[in-house]
Amino acid sequence: MTPGDKSYFSFPPLKNALREPNGLLAAGGDLSPQRLLEAYSKGIFPWFNEGDPILWWSPDPRMVLFPDELKISRSLHKALQKEHYQIRADYNFAQVMHACASPRKGQPGTWIHPEMITAYTTLYEMGLAHSVETWIDGKLVGGLYGVSLGKIFFGESMFSRVTDASKIALVFLVKYLQRQGFGLIDCQVKTSHLASLGAREISRVKFSQILTTLIITIEPGGKWNFDRALIE
Repeated sequence: MTPGDKSYFSFPPLKNALREPNGLLAAGGDLSPQRLLEAYSKGIFPWFNEGDPILWWSPDPRMVLFPDELKISRSLHKALQKEHYQIRADYNFAQVMHACASPRKGQPGTWIHPEMITAYTTLYEMGLAHSVETWIDGKLVGGLYGVSLGKIFFGESMFSRVTDASKIALVFLVKYLQRQGFGLIDCQVKTSHLASLGAREISRVKFSQILTTLIITIEPGGKWNFDRALIE
C-alpha cells in the first residue's frame, strides 16, 4: 500500500469495534497527520501505552458536550469574574501537552508519551490542533488541547494545577466555539468531571451522524486568539 491508495488510510467499519474493551477497533498503523485526520473524521482516536502497538478506539456510547448545554456552577462563575488569571490560546501548545502528560494521583503512567506529543504538535503546526491555557503570574496553571475539524472540537486532555484552572479554560473554549458556529465538543469517554459541566453520552450511531453534518471540509484554521470579552 502507498499513501496514494485509498486503502492506506482505511479503518474497519465502526460496527466492528469491540464491546469489551469498549470501542477497540484496530491496532497498528502510524500517527501521521493523514491517518490521524482520517481517524478523527470518522470518530476514531488513538489511545495506547508507550511501547505498545497503536490502538484505535470508537467507544459506544460517546461522551460529548453540546456548547449550548455547558453548565457553569456558582463557584465557577465567581472564579471567572476574578481578574487574577489570563487566558491564552495556542501560546504554548507543547507545554500544555507535557503538563497533561504529568503523573496524576492514582494513575501509574500516562498515554501522552513522546510519540503522541510529536504527532499532535505536528497537527498544531498545521493549524488543526489547539490549546487553551490559563496563566497566573506568568505561570501555566491549567488548560486543555484537542483537534479541530470542520465544526467539531475533539478534546484530548486537560490539566489543572490550581482550583478551576482547567474549567476556566473550558468555558472560554466553549464560548469561542459558539461564536465560530461549532456544534459539538467530543469528550470521548464519560467522567464525573465532564458530566458536571454538562457533557452527556450519545450513541455511536448518533455521533457518526453528527460528524457527517459538521465535518464537510478539513481546513487549517490558523492560531486562535482569545480575550476576556468572550465571557462578558
